[in-house]
Amino acid sequence: MRARRRDEEHRTATPLELFFDLCFVVAIAQAGRQLAHALAEGHPGHGLAGYLMLFFAIWWAWMNFSWFSSAYDTDDPLYRVVTLVQMAGVLILAAGVPRAFESDFTLVWCGFVVMRLAMVTQWLRAAYGSRGAERRTALYYALGVTVCQVGWLGLLLLPKGAVPLVFVLVGALELAVPGLAERGWQTSWHARHIAERYGLFTIIVLGETIAAATLAVQSALDAHDAPGSLLPIAGGGLLLVFAAYWIYFAVPIHRHLRTNRQAFLWGYGHYLVFGSAAAIGAGIEVAVRESVGRADLSAYGAAACVTVPGSLFLCTVWLIHSRHHKRGTAQQLVLPVSALLVLACTFAGRAAVPAAGLVAAGTVAVGVRLTSRQGTAPAE
Repeated sequence: MRARRRDEEHRTATPLELFFDLCFVVAIAQAGRQLAHALAEGHPGHGLAGYLMLFFAIWWAWMNFSWFSSAYDTDDPLYRVVTLVQMAGVLILAAGVPRAFESDFTLVWCGFVVMRLAMVTQWLRAAYGSRGAERRTALYYALGVTVCQVGWLGLLLLPKGAVPLVFVLVGALELAVPGLAERGWQTSWHARHIAERYGLFTIIVLGETIAAATLAVQSALDAHDAPGSLLPIAGGGLLLVFAAYWIYFAVPIHRHLRTNRQAFLWGYGHYLVFGSAAAIGAGIEVAVRESVGRADLSAYGAAACVTVPGSLFLCTVWLIHSRHHKRGTAQQLVLPVSALLVLACTFAGRAAVPAAGLVAAGTVAVGVRLTSRQGTAPAE
């Protein structure tokens, strides 16, 4: 296994990477469904805590594979077989998501063990095919991944009250591993390839959001036959999600990813981008359930389940992604102001989702207008 070049031309995501990403649809759907159930039943604290922890596990498993494959993807038979093992681990993790929301992390931990065994194998293979500082970096990665996985045993062995502490401590260690491992040698991840991988995963998350909202509307129609109250929510939700897609892909980000520091901050920030995008779908499901009287919370509470993640998505995309290509005060203010307006839509109650959708659509229109006026280069 030899490292790929950072300046490699025509580097794109492979069919195997796309297949790997699709396995995460199951896990994301499970996490979103559990969040929606908890919010609709009036348990926001329990639902949000479980969602944040489980989505971290899903996101970090995807991150481990994606950055490694950007640097070392050989796509040979052994690489494909080890990736198959990682995919099996993802599906085990997905199967354990409902139990993890009830503080039973056994299946999730087992899924991570399977993925981590495969990941360590990949790093050891990279170490075997390299020399000097590059080999040490690969070995540090293998050691760091192993130590973190042992640390997650605390979820199984310690009392339930210790779960938040274990999550914070081991999660921080997980985030520190790449920076520590690459102090002496930077892996040869490919900026354009990484940007494409994140973009494709964003589409997958937004697609799962639409699927969750569609199933919620279908279920409510079958049970209550109330299209008058559901169609505005469906239309507003679609506008919000499509605007999220448009805003995210409005700028080419790969030119910003020049150093490890820039790339890691951008990559880590996507925990909030992906998590909020998926939570929008859960929020739309809650809004649908509230509109037909199947949710144990007020219309304003149901509205917040959509507007809060929608606002967080806009704000985070601006902070880590879009602002690096915005020119002038007017362009820089569009997304922050839009995030505040989407949040203000909460006070519209049952009209909040269509109102948020209109605000998001207006954001796109304003952004396009300002770009055309200032002559900003179009996205590649």
